[in-house]
Amino acid sequence: MAKQDYIFRYLTIIRKLRRSQYATFAEINDFLEQETALQDRNHKMSLRTFQRDLKEISENFKVTIAYDFSKRVYYIENDEQSDMNNRMIESLDTLNSLRVAGDIGRFMYFEKRAAQGTHHFYGLLHAIKNRIVLNLKHQKFDEEEPSVREVAPYALKESRGRWYLVARDMADRRIKTFGLDRVLDFQTTSRRFDYPPDFDVNRHFRYCFGVINPDNARPEEIMLSFDPDQGKYIKSYPLHESQEIITDNAAELRIRLHLYCTYDLVQEILSYGDRVTVMLPEFLKKDITTIAVKMLEPGTRNLEPVT
Repeated sequence: MAKQDYIFRYLTIIRKLRRSQYATFAEINDFLEQETALQDRNHKMSLRTFQRDLKEISENFKVTIAYDFSKRVYYIENDEQSDMNNRMIESLDTLNSLRVAGDIGRFMYFEKRAAQGTHHFYGLLHAIKNRIVLNLKHQKFDEEEPSVREVAPYALKESRGRWYLVARDMADRRIKTFGLDRVLDFQTTSRRFDYPPDFDVNRHFRYCFGVINPDNARPEEIMLSFDPDQGKYIKSYPLHESQEIITDNAAELRIRLHLYCTYDLVQEILSYGDRVTVMLPEFLKKDITTIAVKMLEPGTRNLEPVT
């Protein structure tokens, strides 16, 4: 059996227990058989194989699956890497769909977009794991020539469909983000760095919408009101993990966020047009109003008229 088949089986077991919370061995086996039916493969397993799988799942995916002897069912007791495992399950679903579809051009339509720099993953993760200083060649959008930075790579972070390298710039010692789609090249050096014991990437971006982390700023209480239809999307796909529903009725969905008021947050709010109203804070309401007015003023950026 190919290695990818083992991985598929492990992730399918995790997915079944996430959906059902509790399941017998027979129920897990039946689910596995259903998931592989379209692929002309039989992944039914023996109890001995299943027990071995549980050990592999624990070691490789950091998911502990326990057995409740009183109910005679299995359940997930601990999932240390839930975000990563979710993404792996999503990717596997896509891969298996492509395999089944055959002539996928008739069934699946992909966004036409530029590469996101994911080909850098392996080399960057190697440097992060082994604490290797990098010479990073990076092209900023607002600069004509690329720059080479010596950086200590800390983590990779995804934000709104793009991937970023979180690293400390060795020149000014500041933690910065570098879009992988703008990384032209990088070289490992012979230097090593000590990973700061007090740095946590989730805590660093806790109050950020995206990857902008402003210096000397404090997070604000932000209150937004959406019309009911747009509110359904906001509930199903929250803007941020701090999102809290204040009001949800036939007139509006009102939410509260705890975030820095940064440029990318303002851009997100503007994208909803008249389907959102900024309730708090007052300075954010004024900023949004000012931008909206400028959008209607001719000649604001000295553009040539359309003929």
